[in-house]
Amino acid sequence: MTNPAVILEETAARHRDRTAVVAGTQALTYGTLDLRSSQFSSLLAERGVHPGERVALSCTNGPFFPIAYYGILKAGAVVVPLNVLLKGGEVAYHLQDSGAVALVAAVGDDSLPLHLTAREAFEAVGGCRELVLMDAAEQNPSGFLSELDDQDGSRRAAERDDNDTAVILYTSGTTGRPKGAELTHANLRGNAEVSAPLFGADENRPDTHLCVLPLYHSFGQTVVMNSAVRFGGTIVTLPRFEPAAALNAFVEHGITAFAGVPTMYWGLLRALEGRPDHPGDGPPAPSLRLALAGGSAMPVELAKEFHARFGLHVREGYGLSETSPVASFAPPDTLPRPGSIGLPIPGVRMALIADDWTELDGPDAIGEIAISGPNVMKGYHGRPEATAAVIRDGWFRSGDLARRDEDGYYYIVDRAKDMIIRGGFNVYPREIEEALMTHPAISLAAVVGVPDPRHGEEVKAYVILHPGASFAPEDLVAWCRERMAAYKYPRLVEVREEFPTTSTGKILKRELR
Repeated sequence: MTNPAVILEETAARHRDRTAVVAGTQALTYGTLDLRSSQFSSLLAERGVHPGERVALSCTNGPFFPIAYYGILKAGAVVVPLNVLLKGGEVAYHLQDSGAVALVAAVGDDSLPLHLTAREAFEAVGGCRELVLMDAAEQNPSGFLSELDDQDGSRRAAERDDNDTAVILYTSGTTGRPKGAELTHANLRGNAEVSAPLFGADENRPDTHLCVLPLYHSFGQTVVMNSAVRFGGTIVTLPRFEPAAALNAFVEHGITAFAGVPTMYWGLLRALEGRPDHPGDGPPAPSLRLALAGGSAMPVELAKEFHARFGLHVREGYGLSETSPVASFAPPDTLPRPGSIGLPIPGVRMALIADDWTELDGPDAIGEIAISGPNVMKGYHGRPEATAAVIRDGWFRSGDLARRDEDGYYYIVDRAKDMIIRGGFNVYPREIEEALMTHPAISLAAVVGVPDPRHGEEVKAYVILHPGASFAPEDLVAWCRERMAAYKYPRLVEVREEFPTTSTGKILKRELR
């Protein structure tokens, strides 16, 4: 059976007493997680949710997320994970666009009142029939967990076809209203299975994962949660990424696997700068065997610094919500190639294409990444024209520009939409950012194009400095002029204390423009 909920049932049958999820002082075994998710599927069935119907899920990292996620799948329904930072009107849009018949939300607090947001959205959308609020036992002893106790815990995962939709993941909507990528049962289970050849996942030597990536996002959902559950690992969750808390968790829980976006690695390194308990001659995470990066391009200098401090190479990969998400990764048992996103994962093909879909080749070719394989989404929910624009003959065009070396390794050049055209010349921000990161005073850099009446666009650099460092912006412009072609170097420089980021930690360049 393809239903991804079966991976939980299979693991629970073999390792019932093994710890599955840790959140603060709470810990769930695989037996309990399987039981609770079965009870949750029974609750949904009791409330009239049928196989194939959509169920939206608004929940922070912690035990309730996998209970609800696998419970929805066990019911044969489709999970629609929601960004927990969405406001009421935005949640209502997702409910309407997905056609969700039920909304499941954790009870939040004053800083993140998920239950209030959920109720506002639920009452605004007539087609959403059921609202399920999940509260902790200590908050309400007669609440959600007690309601689960009354449900059938023997319910098994519903039979679903390979091509049936399992999850609808909404894109960030940077170029318009968010679109829902329909991922099938085969998409999700296949992407979890590749953790064995890619990462050495082995249920006889289970990993302990630190989960700081939000589970509503494809990266955390597949690479951390589904992968860990498939191979019997333990998921240690933090409600949000806080560098100091993450460093403590590495040691306290014996973390062996960590997946994060580049700004998380940057945050870990900055947090080490003032910690006498982590001297420079010893690794801050002695049990860590696997450091994975994705979500955006990893700066080469940042990867070098992480290796120097943690004694471990960061293995970079690439993918999108539309590809379940993993499409390529640095091969195991080889030294990572600086700046490379690796090779296509088993069963997946990648190519470089021009605007007209023709394939590009040659050592100097820069083209848009196209992906074909069992990880490619079914399409955008309810948007056949948008689907046709990005999928042709089984190939998905990513919107990311890359080059390929003689061994087939791919290197991201930039997002196509981030490319700057200055005076008719193409300028790739990532190239400039990599150069800026070699400056001894610069800790992090982001480069964007801003309107210019003479050149169309001008290159502007935003930088964060190392503690105690300083320079005049004009000095950095002069430094860049000596090292970059005249059409490339930034004429504008602005120093920032921090950059705007998404909830997953990616730099929001649209807010810097």
